[in-house]
Amino acid sequence: MKIAIGNDHAGTAYKFAIITYLEEKGIEVINYGTDGESSVDYPDFVHPVAKEVDAATVDFGILICGSANGVSMTANKYKNVRAGLCWTKEIAVLTRQHNNANILSIPARFTSVQQAIGMVETFLETEFEGGRHQDRVHKISMCS
Repeated sequence: MKIAIGNDHAGTAYKFAIITYLEEKGIEVINYGTDGESSVDYPDFVHPVAKEVDAATVDFGILICGSANGVSMTANKYKNVRAGLCWTKEIAVLTRQHNNANILSIPARFTSVQQAIGMVETFLETEFEGGRHQDRVHKISMCS
């Protein structure tokens, strides 16, 4: 499995913890995020992740910023991206099962690092249910 990860200054510590977790699981990680805590513009770090997910050159993406709203809005501009903003494991399950999300967006200012790692684990382990949800997911990217 290959995952692209991106973050702004609010998510740097979370990113490093998540990368460590993923690499310990044998998952390849491409780091597109900032490695510092100086203020940066989150779209600069979202676009490379979203492009990778949109082109299906990675299996999933993970984005981290303070609220996760900006990174989600930016990523969801890409046709084949479904970025889900999650703050609990239960939301991570539903965004995979019902929305076939391919990017997990984490709000660093509203979750702990341990919660974030738990969401990553849950997100990656949860399968899309398909069925009645497939038609709905198909309608998401119908706009061009």
